[in-house]
Amino acid sequence: MQTPTVLIVEDEMLVAIDLEASLEEHGYRPVGIAADMSRAMELASFRPDVALVDCNLRDGPTGPTIGRMLGQDYGTTVIFLTANPAMLDKGIDGTLGVVSKPCGYESVGALVDFAVRARRGDLSQPPMGIKLFGTAAPSFATA
Repeated sequence: MQTPTVLIVEDEMLVAIDLEASLEEHGYRPVGIAADMSRAMELASFRPDVALVDCNLRDGPTGPTIGRMLGQDYGTTVIFLTANPAMLDKGIDGTLGVVSKPCGYESVGALVDFAVRARRGDLSQPPMGIKLFGTAAPSFATA
């Protein structure tokens, strides 16, 4: 099995670098950091397995749109990490859920572990702090 890849969509570089280090420590392969929609769509061409997406980015509140596009158009499992979870109160089609920032270093590994399991249809034992969107398993199952 290949190492799952993760896209970080975050405009605060210290936060993004910390996420990247945490992902690498947990055995995941970051594909890059995007601070805005343009860069996120460039990196989406790598077809990351998982994306951690903030809502408010350098180009404004584009995170929800980026998350929807990654989930629906690229088959990426998206978890929003945001200080503004109320922006996503009703959920975003094609995405998995939302976690309030800040979240701890160990939480990042648990979130991505869960996202990888969710890609196979396993939504059991979600990590503490995640609010899942919808009640049915997202259609992330991969061959």
